[in-house]
Amino acid sequence: MMELLQSHNIPFLAALVLMVMLAVSQVLGLGDVLGGDADIDLDTDASAGDASSGELGFLGGLLSLLGVGRVPFLIWLALLLFAFALIGISLQAFSADLLGDVLHPALAAVLAGLFALPVTGVISRPLGAILPGDRTSAVPVSSLVGRMATIQIGTSRAGSPARARVLDQFGQTHLVMVEPHDPSAELAADEEVLLVRRDGNTFYAERRDNPLLSL
Repeated sequence: MMELLQSHNIPFLAALVLMVMLAVSQVLGLGDVLGGDADIDLDTDASAGDASSGELGFLGGLLSLLGVGRVPFLIWLALLLFAFALIGISLQAFSADLLGDVLHPALAAVLAGLFALPVTGVISRPLGAILPGDRTSAVPVSSLVGRMATIQIGTSRAGSPARARVLDQFGQTHLVMVEPHDPSAELAADEEVLLVRRDGNTFYAERRDNPLLSL
């Protein structure tokens, strides 16, 4: 354990800490705030011209090979951080056993990063077929306005958004942060609400039984 905490493993320990922070943010419902609209849309616009489409197609193919877009971005990033840390720590241990000394942390980080990218791609591709489709790249986020959502975690108050689950027109799940449209209102967990507007990464909602909605 003490060997793991040595200075030559600092880049990889930092990656593990960041991975844990991402996991905690998901548990606390902050993932959508941190991730924003970070999912990668790999579609190309045919009207942009053949050369531009070719370049985007190559970039899209490369990103797909690395697993970007196969799973939600924060999950992909967590996988990359874990692979980077595991490969880096193993590389330093292997170097100490084989060469009698560890590599410089910067060199070890570069090598670990080069190996971690394809490893993350290999893991992401089959994982993407298992995970539910909760990415926002299929439809514009603004298209969720006007749809019903269910508060999942916490109580939504003005200035204190809560996490909510909403389905788009294709049945895909989106996790969004919601505040009440009425600043004096509170939206409790498991309550169904209507998303009436969006400001940045925050949606504003009214209760389903609001009498104004029936007018």
